[in-house]
Amino acid sequence: MKYPARDSFPWLTVWGIGYLRPASGSWGSIPPVVLAGALIAGGLGPAQAPWLYNGTLAGVALVFSAACVLQGSRAEVVHGKDPSVVVADEVAGQSLALMMLPLAVADSPARVTGTLVLAFVVFRILDIVKPWPARQIQRVPGGWGILLDDLVAGAYALGVLKVCNLFGYLA
Repeated sequence: MKYPARDSFPWLTVWGIGYLRPASGSWGSIPPVVLAGALIAGGLGPAQAPWLYNGTLAGVALVFSAACVLQGSRAEVVHGKDPSVVVADEVAGQSLALMMLPLAVADSPARVTGTLVLAFVVFRILDIVKPWPARQIQRVPGGWGILLDDLVAGAYALGVLKVCNLFGYLA
């Protein structure tokens, strides 16, 4: 799709990221990963400042969730059902997947990078595969349908990361 002269949905397309091809959903999942990495690199990660780290990601998830709910129906009128240019849902879901990372993750740059890459890959796989109830829940009309399947994928990805940590794969 050609990038329009004026993006009428900047919050939903994350200021044009949704127009990047291929795989706009993957492009849309990158900003929260970069944000989490920057927070950790700046000494504001889950071990050093858990309230700030998790609060920031929760705030990002809430803002972009609200954008989906409030503008999603209008975007569907313009671009069709669950339009690929809308990536605010990926930002919200990926932010959820990055919350509450294990404290040990932040003890080395290699571990931080590996965990962030794993969180990204697991979220993208789950967002594409859409395990129950994600596939069913995306049938909800409007912005809620755009958003909820990604929040389910984000919650599942967070669960996968917790299990990986439990079995020592992140430490």
